[in-house]
Amino acid sequence: MVTEHRVQASARAREALPSPIRKLTPLADRAKAQGVHIYHLNIGQPDILTPAALMRGIREYDARVLPYAPSQGLSETIDAWREYYAHHGIELERNQLLVTTGGSEALLFGMMAVADPGDEIIVFEPTYANYFGFARMTNVDIVPVTLGSEDGYHLPEAAAIEARITSRTRALLYTSPGNPTGTVYSYEEIERLAAIAARHGLFLIADETYREIVFEGDRSMSALKVEGSAEHVIVVDSVSKRFSATGARIGCIASRNAGVMDGVLRFAQARLSAPTVEQQAIIPLLRDSQPITDPLADTYRGRRDVVYTALESIPGVRVSRPEGAFYILAGLPIDDGERFASWLLSDFRLDGETVMVAPGDGFYVTPGLGQQEIRFAFVLEERALEHSMIILGKALDVYPGRTG
Repeated sequence: MVTEHRVQASARAREALPSPIRKLTPLADRAKAQGVHIYHLNIGQPDILTPAALMRGIREYDARVLPYAPSQGLSETIDAWREYYAHHGIELERNQLLVTTGGSEALLFGMMAVADPGDEIIVFEPTYANYFGFARMTNVDIVPVTLGSEDGYHLPEAAAIEARITSRTRALLYTSPGNPTGTVYSYEEIERLAAIAARHGLFLIADETYREIVFEGDRSMSALKVEGSAEHVIVVDSVSKRFSATGARIGCIASRNAGVMDGVLRFAQARLSAPTVEQQAIIPLLRDSQPITDPLADTYRGRRDVVYTALESIPGVRVSRPEGAFYILAGLPIDDGERFASWLLSDFRLDGETVMVAPGDGFYVTPGLGQQEIRFAFVLEERALEHSMIILGKALDVYPGRTG
């Protein structure tokens, strides 16, 4: 007779954070099974058509054997990324860039390259929720600097940021244009962060996934342009949003710090390679991105205006006007964001339709913040967004937990 001993998953697995953006999916699936039409404003999945050149490249990939790509990336893809950056006024050597499996892997590599277990990385909350999951996976502590809607979620003066630095701090991490706020940092703000990093011997990790989706001003902003920052700056990038190709899973990490890039290459060798077919297919888009990216800002500006105007007109709503990306974070007159988002899916219908949104507290480190906030992704056509806002307004009128 064999004695069975109970086994359990690791503490890392048990304590892994659920996605605040995806955790309501079972409720959405149940509503859809009941025939309910859902307007998805909960996730940054663009509805804009993926460029035909990318789809054609995938269809026409022709090889008798589908091989691994080199761990750094296909040579042609690396050169295409370099051409893309050169178009934005940034010159990179081949060894200063590595192709990743989406921006997510670039973020994970960046964190692992600068911080050991127990070290700290400073973020600016509200911020991209997946940073918290990556930090948990790498046993890195996230330390927040809290930003406010009254300032458009822009950065405070250097002293407020430096007050959060400790002996365990290894990096500052930011995203601009921002998720979930749509805030676009000015060049002066990025210089401020770079100066703090240099002054304290820290890294500056810049998540620039939404670079071109800027409604006014420079669409080539990058921390890589800050003079004197070569040793400190690490840029995380992705084709997902600018090319409406979230499923391609192609990103990159770029830095002029040789030690960082040597370590990142070793991480990449352990995971073998990024997808070969998608790397090949993305090359023409990176080499000539402007015809694709130029219309993006105009399209999303119109969508921003629809959602912002509608939210601003609802009594009790607090909202800051996004400057880029395709997100807006709003304070609603509700008792709890997750409760409201769940109620929309499980209990509320307007002519057989409802909306799915992301609870705001998942974008904060500090407990208690964001509990009455909701993030909306304006990734639908303007008419659909207008109708979604009508549904939202009707829902707020009858929500049992309305507070004002």
